[in-house]
Amino acid sequence: MSVLATTDMHTPDPLRLRDRLPYLTRRGLIMRSVRAFLEARGCMEVETPCAVPVPGEEVHLLPFCTEQETPHGEKQPLFLHTSPEFAMKRIVAATGLSVFQFARVWRNGEGSALHAPEFTMLEWYRPHLPLSGLMDETEALLKAALPPSLTYADTTLDLSAPFERLSMQEAFARHAGVDLLPTEGDAQALARAASCPLRADESWEDLFFRLLLERVEPAIGRERPTFLTHWPASQAALARTDPHDPRVALRFELYAAGMELANAFEELTDATEQRTRFEHDRARRNALYPTRKDWPVDENLLAALPHMPPCSGIALGFDRLVMLGCGARRIQDVLWMGN
Repeated sequence: MSVLATTDMHTPDPLRLRDRLPYLTRRGLIMRSVRAFLEARGCMEVETPCAVPVPGEEVHLLPFCTEQETPHGEKQPLFLHTSPEFAMKRIVAATGLSVFQFARVWRNGEGSALHAPEFTMLEWYRPHLPLSGLMDETEALLKAALPPSLTYADTTLDLSAPFERLSMQEAFARHAGVDLLPTEGDAQALARAASCPLRADESWEDLFFRLLLERVEPAIGRERPTFLTHWPASQAALARTDPHDPRVALRFELYAAGMELANAFEELTDATEQRTRFEHDRARRNALYPTRKDWPVDENLLAALPHMPPCSGIALGFDRLVMLGCGARRIQDVLWMGN
């Protein structure tokens, strides 16, 4: 067990930082490597506000709340953003530029070996690059930032080989024994196909994610990283549906050594469709969490979407990338002042 695994919030700063310093040194090297990689490809580094009126629209995210008070005593509720996505898309729509950001982001109610309430998200957006091209670029970035072979936990990962690309339909057939897409929206059908009992009040989406977590994720990204692509259309979020197969969304997640590293979309630019999705997610969130503070729809984003060129974008957990690169088992061990 690493010495770092025994440290906790009561360890004095000099000891804690002494133990973490090799990992933190590696963090700096990886950050410089990633920045150089993206700048060499014509991406401009940007900064966007952290305290925003709209923190995101994912159903289960719990944002940190704050408040802005003007010199005249007027007050406006604000939230620490859970992603810089909305602001960065507005920049792309206004400029047409390829942009990236090492963004500090906040997600309340999270804490584990892989989760911290405050962490660094690397996001970049590439106009006129399809999702397949973004997979190529993400693979090249990891190969530039990490050694060609590494061992993490009990996994030896070969980064020199081409990364695996596996559609969600293929992954469920191979690792869960399920023909996934014909069951979409029918929880009973998915339960029968998976030969598993349906829990009380479990929806199709709930069971889909349970099977993904229990059967698919443990089996992928073990010998080489895996792009899990073409998600069911109901899981599109802010992604376009595939014009060649409307049953699926142009979305991927990247897995390596048991960790989800990144989530990416070929971006939806249809403001009417995006508003409909937001309203659906907001209704679900309010039904599930009626006592939580609400926020308005991001009208600035919706107004910008029709002006955004065809674009792919990705959010990569930078701290997890560092964990992978230096073998740290807890996200806290790659944070300068994390507990």
